[in-house]
Amino acid sequence: MTKQYNNTIKNEPMLWLDSLPRLTADSHKYTRGHTVIVGGYPMTGAARLSALAAARIGSGLTTLLVPQVAFPIYASALTSIVVKPFDDAVTFNQLIEDARITSFLIGPGAGVNDETRAHTLQLLATNHPIVLDADAITVLQGDTDLLSQYLHANCILTPHEGEFKRLFRLTENRVLSAQQAAASCGAIIVLKGSRTVIASPNGQTIINENAPPTLATGGAGDVLAGMIAGLMAQGMSATDSACAAVWMHGKAATLFGLGLIAEDLLPLLPQVLTQLHQQQT
Repeated sequence: MTKQYNNTIKNEPMLWLDSLPRLTADSHKYTRGHTVIVGGYPMTGAARLSALAAARIGSGLTTLLVPQVAFPIYASALTSIVVKPFDDAVTFNQLIEDARITSFLIGPGAGVNDETRAHTLQLLATNHPIVLDADAITVLQGDTDLLSQYLHANCILTPHEGEFKRLFRLTENRVLSAQQAAASCGAIIVLKGSRTVIASPNGQTIINENAPPTLATGGAGDVLAGMIAGLMAQGMSATDSACAAVWMHGKAATLFGLGLIAEDLLPLLPQVLTQLHQQQT
């Protein structure tokens, strides 16, 4: 039976397994979704991890939008990921208008600057499913009016505690803090930690407990953000995407064991997915 906490539910596959995307004989890359991730410069590794995670989790097409100056770095390091450069706001806006896009991710390695803030607001204005991580959270610090204006139910924020405190009040009660944040901003909050709290605006709150301490390593959060965006791209609901990705992230880390670095999570995702699909009825 599902373990109950104070108004919360324990995260486990039975909650979201039926909605996990499945392949059919008619599947092709566009039916599997198109994830678009905004990459930054000079911190190029974070967005690359996110893009590979989105692709590994099943996104049929994954595209990185990157500053023109960084295009050679991204393009030479990636093969299955599409890389498109932009050099101004007009070009960026044209790239995000592609009707085939089904989810966005911005934040990993984006940089804390006015450009990241502008791009974040542009993406939010599309009302597409979107994940805001890392720098995309930090650049909204102090803009409580903008939060209520732009955030929506298909938006997921994935802060660690330090990032969370830049936007919301964090008390000793992490669960209540996440619940209040989700209710106030109208988006889903994934408050990361050894017990990750996934709080929805409607009050639904799910606690994930399968994360090993080896996930305390640089880049692990970038992988998680890409996984969530990749699942949303395939049509999974925002809440189910967050819960499934967080659980699979922990499962992959547990399978690897000691010595884990972020890149080690990626080749283990197919094994985790296979085991889950075998449980589907």
